[in-house]
Amino acid sequence: MTPHQSSSQPVHIVGAGLAGSEAAWQVANSGVRAVLHEMRPQRMTEAHRTDGCAELVCSNSFRSDDAANNAVGLLHAEMRRLGSLIMRSADANQVPAGGALAVDRDGFSAAVTKALNEHPLIEISREEVAGLPPADWSNVIVATGPLTSAPLADAIRQLTDENALAFFDAIAPIVHKDSIDMSVAWFQSRYDKVGPGGTGADYINCPMTREQYDAFVTALLGGEKVDFKDWETNTPYFDGCLPVEVMAERGHETLRHGPMKPVGLTNPHDPTVKPYAIVQLRQDNKLGTLYNIVGFQTKLKHGAQQRVFRTIPGLENAEFARLGGLHRNTFLNSPKLLDGQLRLRAQPRLRFAGQMTGCEGYVESASVGLIAGLCAAADMRGAALTPPPATTALGALLGHITGGHIETIDAGSRSFQPMNINFGLFPPLASAPTKKPDGSRLRGNEKTVAKKQAISARALADLDHWIAEHLRVAAAA
Repeated sequence: MTPHQSSSQPVHIVGAGLAGSEAAWQVANSGVRAVLHEMRPQRMTEAHRTDGCAELVCSNSFRSDDAANNAVGLLHAEMRRLGSLIMRSADANQVPAGGALAVDRDGFSAAVTKALNEHPLIEISREEVAGLPPADWSNVIVATGPLTSAPLADAIRQLTDENALAFFDAIAPIVHKDSIDMSVAWFQSRYDKVGPGGTGADYINCPMTREQYDAFVTALLGGEKVDFKDWETNTPYFDGCLPVEVMAERGHETLRHGPMKPVGLTNPHDPTVKPYAIVQLRQDNKLGTLYNIVGFQTKLKHGAQQRVFRTIPGLENAEFARLGGLHRNTFLNSPKLLDGQLRLRAQPRLRFAGQMTGCEGYVESASVGLIAGLCAAADMRGAALTPPPATTALGALLGHITGGHIETIDAGSRSFQPMNINFGLFPPLASAPTKKPDGSRLRGNEKTVAKKQAISARALADLDHWIAEHLRVAAAA
């Protein structure tokens, strides 16, 4: 895209998380001035620890990078084709993680912050936008995320006459690698899968016998938990990021069919004995000195965390660089409140992006910021950007947020919930593949794999067409 002369009026982006940072980048790369407002460090949140843009407060994983077989990997590929700053910074700061794209969190945030600071059309304003943005801001993207400050959240609630939906999101602990007992644990990716920058031995695995697993679950359920305030007690969790003890409450065997499943792994210390359960740790920084406990988001109090997690074989002497935590996330009833361009129906100068729109996950949040940025820049040039096709990952996610959800029939009931990108959001294929390239028939799981690959191939082809026919046309307006 060829940059245009900057408009006299900038696009204002509120919040410099992943969505806001990506939105500002896309606006500026479209030749339109952007002012990125970030309240940190003047005012911090319960989860952030730095003033860096796009700070990762939960996992350091962007999940699968497999564009042919995984919906989030496809979303990665689409964002790269659109010049995503978030993806460029992630690729430059990746750490080994099997088939996933994981990053050095500090290096990643530093790269995003540096790029934004150095862009001639981006101004970063370190101030809190308390309440609705000023009336003379004609084009605003609100990307304040799940930890939106109370004054702004209250103003949005009053403007929309909607009670913000909410759920709890939990953070997994991070362990110093040199405190892990490698005479018990071992390196191996599940099924020895080799991913970006990886070797097929990217996770640290801690095995459990049945007796150890039973004792662990008992301790987990009995551990002291963070107390909820009265107004928080009925807030639902997002199923994609449940606290480990909440998973355990759903059944004694739930964990070993989830994050502790003992499949695709062989203990080299005792290869003849199959572990009853396995705890995995994933590299968290580029130096390889820190590892996070995969799937162990928790609301246990800190003392209970150290006591319970040190019962895991290999972690008896674990030193924690960060203990887990819990924070309350808020999001909009977007299908009702937002139009197809992510604008607030009650006040169209306000456009929303990121996790507060009802998407879940780092990449999903950034991708919605990307679309919001392109739409806002087109508005400033007097053009209307045609949304990406529903057959693409970007279009499928946008569709879920702005109208793809079916409301429940019960009066007053709203079941809209945050969603990760998944193949279930895509329109079905006109005809599902039935044969392999050699002409032989697909059987069993081969059909599922072929279907995913066909959806991905269709998505990338349709995205390329959209870029050529719509995005470039809008950029030239």
